Amino acid sequence: ELKCLQINLQHSRAATSNLMQIINQHHLDIVFVQEPYMLNNKISGIPRKYKIFSRGNKTRAAILIANSQIDAIIINQISDDDTRVLEIMYGNLKLYAISMYLDIEKDMNIDFLKTDNILSFTKGANSIIWTNSNARSTMSKPISEGN
Repeated sequence: ELKCLQINLQHSRAATSNLMQIINQHHLDIVFVQEPYMLNNKISGIPRKYKIFSRGNKTRAAILIANSQIDAIIINQISDDDTRVLEIMYGNLKLYAISMYLDIEKDMNIDFLKTDNILSFTKGANSIIWTNSNARSTMSKPISEGN
């Protein structure tokens, strides 16, 4: 059994500190992080005893492994600053762990294509996808009743 959590830290040092307490209190194994706290272009506030997987200096998606018994391999072919994909091995369990941040300013079709690529790559395998998906409306004005 793996205990997982998804959180958007909104680049906050205080939120990161609180997350470390939550990991300890609830004995979490994997945390899917969006908008991690960054200092000098590096994710900060995470103790060295944990493994943090991110990419780039403007990363908005990361995966934190808090359980030292979990082995993880980065899948760079389908990872970028807003998507982190890991192959996880834990005992007899093998799965793909995916953390995604979908930017409201980007074309949604790009995110759909990215998700399709991930699903094609992981086809038939156990996968967990945790996403911060910003919602938006393309309507310029609300529709009122009677119109």
